[in-house]
Amino acid sequence: MRLIAIEEHVLPDFVRDAWKAAPPPHDPVSAFADGGENGRRLADLGDGRIALMDEQGVDVQVLSLTTPGLHNLPAETAGDTARRVNDLIAEACARHPRRFQGLAALPTSDPDAAPRELERAVRELGLRGALLCGRTRERHLDHPALRPMLAKAAELGVPLFIHPQTPPPAVREASYGGIDETADIALAAFGLGWHYEAGLEWVRLAAAGVFDELPTLQIILGHWGEVVLFYLERTSTVLGRALALERSLFDYARQNLYVTGSGMWSGDYLRRCLAIVGPERLLFSTDFPYQYREGGEPRRFLEKIPLDETSRAGFAHANWERLTGTAA
Repeated sequence: MRLIAIEEHVLPDFVRDAWKAAPPPHDPVSAFADGGENGRRLADLGDGRIALMDEQGVDVQVLSLTTPGLHNLPAETAGDTARRVNDLIAEACARHPRRFQGLAALPTSDPDAAPRELERAVRELGLRGALLCGRTRERHLDHPALRPMLAKAAELGVPLFIHPQTPPPAVREASYGGIDETADIALAAFGLGWHYEAGLEWVRLAAAGVFDELPTLQIILGHWGEVVLFYLERTSTVLGRALALERSLFDYARQNLYVTGSGMWSGDYLRRCLAIVGPERLLFSTDFPYQYREGGEPRRFLEKIPLDETSRAGFAHANWERLTGTAA
């Protein structure tokens, strides 16, 4: 069965340089998460990456820039950097059209440029949508300045993947600090803070009425829904009382959200998401290279989960192909 993994990351050196040159605060995670073997794998868009895909049983990787993307870059440099990233991803897809697809990086610090670059990336480069990292400094994705970018995605019929990024320094200090330096960063990032950050962005889009305004907009959340799906009964009830929304959070989840596991091989989490969004809205991903382990776990997970064959094929490839209009 064809296996398409949709959250598979890259990190070119020129983006590292742009991060260093940007004004603070800088994301503290990349210094230790993106070095060593991970760094080499993030930079490899050729035979080495494909060999690891083969070992995992993955037929296609959907390439995207790793967190924090371009969200912390100043507006005057973000546009050029986004074009370079997207051209690089498109070139890799052109060299290996049966093995790679791509999601665009967008210059969200320049709200006028972001929808233009999304349109260029989709219409001219053939990328399948975009990966965002939630906030752009003080701006959340529901900020009015970013509404044209969201509207452009709806117009183009392409999904936006909300990927985690590390909370801002004030939140890290208030909520995750005080243990020790390593524990503080781990707790604020991949331990917990990342996932609250990303899940909150989707809830904010719903609460701000974005899905009422743009009912065809499709969002992807990784890590089995970034925590928020597991508390949806409570959140939906409370928001339903407090806000004048056209639909419930459950309805937005079933009509405006796709969910992927990001290399978390949990049948329990999959079943929870399956009950909320349904089998047509599950997508496969390995979170390469961060979750890579030898032994072919992605293919084995696909084969052992208790899904009927139609749902298994949807999870493996058909749901993504339908969402992006790329079915063979």
